[in-house]
Amino acid sequence: MPSGRLHDRITLWCLPLIAGGTFGLTRNSDFTLLTTGGFLFSGLMFGPDLDIHSRHFIRWGWLRLLWVPYQKTIRHRSVWSHGLIVGTLLRVAYLSLWISLFTGLGAACAYWVWGVQVDWGHWGGLTMQGVYNYRGQVFALWLGLELGAISHVAADTIGSQITRYRRQRLPKKAITRKNSLSIPKKIPPKNPKKTKR
Repeated sequence: MPSGRLHDRITLWCLPLIAGGTFGLTRNSDFTLLTTGGFLFSGLMFGPDLDIHSRHFIRWGWLRLLWVPYQKTIRHRSVWSHGLIVGTLLRVAYLSLWISLFTGLGAACAYWVWGVQVDWGHWGGLTMQGVYNYRGQVFALWLGLELGAISHVAADTIGSQITRYRRQRLPKKAITRKNSLSIPKKIPPKNPKKTKR
C-alpha cells in the first residue's frame, strides 16, 4: 500500500491532467476550477484514508475530532470508505451532517442571545433551489472529489498488486521473517577455556 507521501505526489502529478482534461472537455473555467479544487481537496484532505490515522486525518487540525466517530464506525479499506461513488457520497453526507449540526447550534445561540428566529423551511428551500440552479457546478465539484478518491483507490490497488507479485516471485525464505525471529540455539565458543580441577 502506498505511503501518504506517495498519495500526495500522485495527487499533485495528476492535477495538471485533471485541469487540462476538464477544460478541454468543457471549455468552462468555472467547471475546471471546481473539478480541480475538488480533486485537490479530495486527494489531500477528503480521501478514503480518513478511516484511519492518516495524513488526511491529521491535516484537519483540531477539526479532525469530527472524523473520530467515522473511524470508529468504518472499517479501513471497506466499500464504505474506499468504494467508488459510495465512499465519496458517504463522506459528503457525514460532513454535511456535522455542518448541519453546527448550523443548528449557531441558529439556537442566535435565538437565545439576540432573539433571531430562523425559518428552516425557507432556508431549506433556498438551499435546494441553489443546488438545482447550480447543478452543473455541484456536479463538477462532486466529480473532482470522486476523481481524487479514484486516484487514491487506484494507487492502493496497484500497490497491493505489485506487493503480491513480488511475494510470489521471491523465494519463500527471502520474504518470511521466521528464520530471523526464531531463537538461536546455544552454540559453544570455538576455543573454550579449560578449567582447572
